[in-house]
Amino acid sequence: MSPSVLVIGASRGIGLELVRQHRAEGRAVVATARDDAGLARLQALGARALRLDVANPVSVSGLAWQIDGESFDTVWFCAGVYGPSTTGLQSPTLADFDRVMHTNVLGAMQVLPQLLDALAPQARLGLLSSRMGAIGRRGSPTGWLYRASKAALNSVLKDLSLALAGRALCVALHPGWVRTDMGGADADLDVARSAADLRATLAALTPADHGRFLNHDGQPLDW
Repeated sequence: MSPSVLVIGASRGIGLELVRQHRAEGRAVVATARDDAGLARLQALGARALRLDVANPVSVSGLAWQIDGESFDTVWFCAGVYGPSTTGLQSPTLADFDRVMHTNVLGAMQVLPQLLDALAPQARLGLLSSRMGAIGRRGSPTGWLYRASKAALNSVLKDLSLALAGRALCVALHPGWVRTDMGGADADLDVARSAADLRATLAALTPADHGRFLNHDGQPLDW
C-alpha cells in the first residue's frame, strides 16, 4: 500500500484546504470531521472521511481500529477552536475552558498516540499551533485562553518529538493569520496560500527541524 495523508480536523478552513490540495495532487487522503456536513465535504473531495470529535474520549477511542492497516507519510493535526474573544483578563467560564482545552490540548494528547502504529517510516507530522502561543514574544493578553491552549500544544509537540526521535519528523506550525471562520475577513492570508506554504514547509523538513516551532513559510519562531 502506498503511503497516504491523514488530516485530523478537516471539516473546514485550513484542514479542508489541505485535503483539497493533497487530493489535487492525486494523494490518497484520510480525513476527519465531527458532523455530517463536514464528512460530506470531505467525501466530495474524494477523501476517506472518518467521524471524529477530538474532544470526546469515546470518539477518539475508536480511531486506532479505523486506521488499522494504513501507512501515513504525512499527518496534519488541525483540530482547534478559539474560544471567547477576550481583550484582557476576563476569566473564562468552566464551559469555555473545557471546550478550548479539551479540543486544542487534550485532543492532541489523545489522538496522537493512536497514530503511531500507522506512521510510515520517516513520516512527517505538522501540528497547527499559533504564534499567539509563543511566550517570549508576547505583547498582548488578547485571547488569553486560546494563547494558553497553544502554549500547551507546543509543549505536547516537544514531547512528541522526543518520543518519535529517529522514527518521524514533527513540528509545530503557525499557519499565519488566515481568512477563515476563525481568522476573520481582515486576516493577511487566504486559506489556499497558507495551506500551500504549510505543505511546502512540511515537505522540506530536515532532521535539524525536528521538534521546532516554524512559521508557515518555514522560518523558525521563538517559543
